[in-house]
Amino acid sequence: MQKQSKIFVAGHRGMVGSAISRTLAIAGYTQIIGRTSAELDLRNQVAVNSFFENEKPEYVFLAAARVGGILANSKFKGDFIYDNLMIEANVIKAAHDHGVKKLMLLGSSCIYPKFAEQPIKEESLLTGALEETNDAYAVAKIAGIKMCQSFREQFNDNFISVMPSNLYGFGDNYHPSNSHVLPALIRRFHEAKMNNQSEVIIWGTGTPRREFLFADDLAEACVFLMKEYNSPEIINVGTGTDVSIQELATMVADIVGYAGAIKNDLSKPDGTPRKLMDVSKIHSLGWKHKTNLKEGIKLSYQDFLQRAKA
Repeated sequence: MQKQSKIFVAGHRGMVGSAISRTLAIAGYTQIIGRTSAELDLRNQVAVNSFFENEKPEYVFLAAARVGGILANSKFKGDFIYDNLMIEANVIKAAHDHGVKKLMLLGSSCIYPKFAEQPIKEESLLTGALEETNDAYAVAKIAGIKMCQSFREQFNDNFISVMPSNLYGFGDNYHPSNSHVLPALIRRFHEAKMNNQSEVIIWGTGTPRREFLFADDLAEACVFLMKEYNSPEIINVGTGTDVSIQELATMVADIVGYAGAIKNDLSKPDGTPRKLMDVSKIHSLGWKHKTNLKEGIKLSYQDFLQRAKA
């Protein structure tokens, strides 16, 4: 990947895509292509083919996806599986048809079995049942992985798949019901602080453990892997450490400055008991994350406050 190579970042306005675009620009790449969903509907095969034919990108970061937290994943399963299958199928096929040199598919840690052995190795894929609340999204992502592997096997396309842990960072989604756990907690504790609420309720028991990776760290890993990794096998990207949801809530409350009580709604689901990924493979290649969780949450909260002002 040369500095003047044409690079298409699909989903460049999202948290992950914007982080990748930012990282590429800082590194000196000069031809970064992006399209908003209004400009290019990636679910539309004809539109995607036309885009690839006209723009002729050499490298593709496929970061576009329909994403959400536990509520959105369980409530909109039809939308999640359809949109993500269509996006992946259209972009991967167009990349093949138009001679893209290399494509990276961004997956998710939710592709792994609900009760996978911890920390989760890449080999755990398809060895057990998925978490029920996000199985539609997970199946779509697994299909994308298999499509990349199949096109590599049949056509020798250099398509790779990267599995990040739970992500957070600049430009995150803070929707009150459709966001992931960390941005949801940031918003909930901030509003509780502003409204002088005596308590904040969090879903479930608080015992599930999650691993969180700052999106800009993921972006650096993606650029690194685009240059250094060429295997058909998926590769995990994470921190190699996790925290319980209760510990996370306490940390967010402290950073936001909320001093009230934290209560658990035991009627709500916990989701997967633990999701900690084995990151020994990417560590062996020479990459490690830079941003610790506390510092990352501080940066995210400042970003949240700036966006609230806008």
